[in-house]
Amino acid sequence: MITLVTGASSGIGAATARLLAKDPGTHVILLARRRERLEALAAELPSASVIVADLTDPSAPVRVAEQIEREHGRLDLLVNNAGVGGRGSFASSGWAQVQRTMAINFEAPVRLTEALLPLLRRSAPSTVVNVGSVAGRVARPGSGAYSASKFAMVGWTEAVQMEELRHGVHVTLVLPGYAATEGFPQRELIAKSATRWMVSKPEKIAEAIVDAARRHQPERYVPRPFAVVPFLKVLLPGLYRRAVGGGRFTAAAGHQVRESGKDGGPGAPTG
Repeated sequence: MITLVTGASSGIGAATARLLAKDPGTHVILLARRRERLEALAAELPSASVIVADLTDPSAPVRVAEQIEREHGRLDLLVNNAGVGGRGSFASSGWAQVQRTMAINFEAPVRLTEALLPLLRRSAPSTVVNVGSVAGRVARPGSGAYSASKFAMVGWTEAVQMEELRHGVHVTLVLPGYAATEGFPQRELIAKSATRWMVSKPEKIAEAIVDAARRHQPERYVPRPFAVVPFLKVLLPGLYRRAVGGGRFTAAAGHQVRESGKDGGPGAPTG
């Protein structure tokens, strides 16, 4: 099986690559910008190769597709994990942050999927896993750009799921909540017993990605109880806004590229 994981240099991406590589006969293609980290990870795995690329480069998706076609001739699994998490109000960060976040979190995976779709169809049954976020269902103060990118990812994924089913390409959406990463250790949430359950390690999210891909699940929340959050927002909108609007669940301002893996919150970085 030939698999491609973006944002594979650390965090969720690296954890997902390690988990996939445990299956005999699986070759993992590691894609990110940091060559040293990718090569170090590839050396750990039984069968892996490296593609160094910046997916915001307009020429990158076609070059990636051509290399995979040339070297492997098929693609069984694409994990769109790479992304960025932004912080700050719209008044302070403006359109520039929205544009940057959309380019990395939404436009880049869409263009990569477009370039790889013919190969995925020829390799069917095949799977695409898009790593979204709970922030793609509900928004919070200080993370509007991030939520905008993940809301777009959710809508696009749901449409492509239905479009590609008849072609044998199964599209899965994984929606993590808070995750402890290098840039977002989530110390405050982990320190409290009432909120500790909300924080996932990259390995837990990787398990959900691989399991959802194997079972062809349309959607998966991590941890699973986060699935009730969008329903609570719809059923009790006033309570939701009072609980979230004060910034209790919003991280401090800042941003981190996720050449790794997932959110520092239902709307923090991804990889």
